Amino acid sequence: MLKTMNNPGGPRRVRAVRNPLKLTALVYLREALLRERYEECSEIINHAREFGAAGYEIRDLLEDPRRRPG
Repeated sequence: MLKTMNNPGGPRRVRAVRNPLKLTALVYLREALLRERYEECSEIINHAREFGAAGYEIRDLLEDPRRRPG
């Protein structure tokens, strides 16, 4: 998600707002995949979705767990 920040006397700035809980869940998913702990993955995916992870973010990790969630 992008958030526009007002900068008094200067141009507007845009920065990405990251959800730390979503990011943590995606990192845990990545670690579980890399360690081949597949029985944990469905629960972690449910938590990631609950915290706002998009389908493509989860799918990218399932395709290649070496990717870094962002």
